[in-house]
Amino acid sequence: MQTPRLSALVVAHNEEDQLGDCLTALRFADEIVVVLDRCTDRSEDVAQAHGAKIEAGAWEIEGARRNRGIEICSGDWILEVDADERITDALAENIRSAIAVAPYGYFLIPYHNYVGDRLVEFGWGASWGVSATVRLFAKNTVLGPAKIWGDQRIHPALELKGEPGRLEVPMLHFVDRNISDMIHRLDRYTSARARDLRESGELGSFGRNVRRIFSRFWKCYVSRRGYREGQYGFLIALMAGLYPILSYLKAHLEDD
Repeated sequence: MQTPRLSALVVAHNEEDQLGDCLTALRFADEIVVVLDRCTDRSEDVAQAHGAKIEAGAWEIEGARRNRGIEICSGDWILEVDADERITDALAENIRSAIAVAPYGYFLIPYHNYVGDRLVEFGWGASWGVSATVRLFAKNTVLGPAKIWGDQRIHPALELKGEPGRLEVPMLHFVDRNISDMIHRLDRYTSARARDLRESGELGSFGRNVRRIFSRFWKCYVSRRGYREGQYGFLIALMAGLYPILSYLKAHLEDD
């Protein structure tokens, strides 16, 4: 039986500080594809130094640039990795073992999320971080990719096909360097979400989005056990709670 070829796909915007370490950890893949979106730093130089296949351009929609990367990949399976994520040797072995025998489909990969050098295991969710997500999927010449991204700017919807699976070894995700980084991310996310809301014409109501502050806080802090992380868990729940109301207010009060 022929060993499946694995493509590693990284989509980046001005990630010269992170990209090198990310690509170094992907050397086990048969091919590395890097999609550079409006980069003005040395990201392209870093990608070239690691022998990556490079596609440079400008995409307004996150799903569009990710789908373009999927198109370029030539492997039987695709591993999507962001510049702030790292594949460990154990995860690389888990990936190779899984795709060697897997049918057409996709795998959830669990995450270990870090804020600075602190591992924060609990509380992620409600559009504010993930504890596991689909990052490994098949690409078949007849059936196409088992994962296709939607056309939203932030948190695009996913179309998944084939047999689901789950890996055992986590991906390392360096989410934010500090609280200021977290706040800046909230600003970026809510601005992108506001543009999606304006284009859809479905802004929702002020009252509903106010209520979501509390329901999302509860989901992250209590249901997802963010309380176990102390003040970090409170911060994550707070950001998750503020995300929809800030998106609504930006969509309602601002033009762009």
